[in-house]
Amino acid sequence: MDIATFEQRFQRGLDAISGMPLPAARRHYDALCASFAPPSPAGMALSDARIEDVPVRRYRPARRRPGRVLYVHGGGFSLGSLDSHQGIAVGLARALEREVVSIGYRLMPQARYACAMDDCRRVFEALAPAALVGDSAGARLILDAVSGARRVPPLGLIYPLVGVPARATLGADAPLLSREEVLAAWALIERDAPAGDGLSAPAECVEVLAVERDPLTAPLEHAVTAWRKGGADVGYHLAANMLHGCLHARESLPEMAEAWLRFCGALGDRLG
Repeated sequence: MDIATFEQRFQRGLDAISGMPLPAARRHYDALCASFAPPSPAGMALSDARIEDVPVRRYRPARRRPGRVLYVHGGGFSLGSLDSHQGIAVGLARALEREVVSIGYRLMPQARYACAMDDCRRVFEALAPAALVGDSAGARLILDAVSGARRVPPLGLIYPLVGVPARATLGADAPLLSREEVLAAWALIERDAPAGDGLSAPAECVEVLAVERDPLTAPLEHAVTAWRKGGADVGYHLAANMLHGCLHARESLPEMAEAWLRFCGALGDRLG
């Protein structure tokens, strides 16, 4: 698959969602994302559970190292589920050779952003994971959930929304994600998001995966520079010519696959 084909397929799916009632839109989004996922590898055990009354899904590769990794899915804060991002969670468990626990946090607008943060914090505190990984809205949730925590493990942040977005600081509009869509997502969480410009390092060790054609990348790169100047050890991996959402189809897009493997390899090295 080339990037143009991915863009067309994903955009058709997003266009179809735009006119649906929210429950139907969520089901359609789950199916759209899952349609790009490769089959689960042999030996990967999946099980659903609840931790601190928060639904989670555990992914256990047949060969696994000690320590769990907590994963928080994306979806713009109002879409996404354990099902939509299962392919990413499976890929993470496989690449890191560790158990991955994916969180089914509460979504807006039925729940406030504070509820989603609380779900993530409670699972984080109960598990004491070796690392936290999130993509898009999930990466922002990680940043906000660990704000003020005494001990933060290594973070893996995949095209996150950092700081307070503004038209002047966001990059150019790109296929699959525009500045207006970023600002609309920010409006959902603004009243509950912890204050700050995003320029203070969220952890001592951070691995970042970004895509070239994404309005979130410019402020993210600005934040990475600030985090490094503040003393944090930050790895940065950029997928050339890729778009927001390409992680779902990473095994079919060579540039995304390469950047993903570099990101997972660097995060794995941090975990020993």
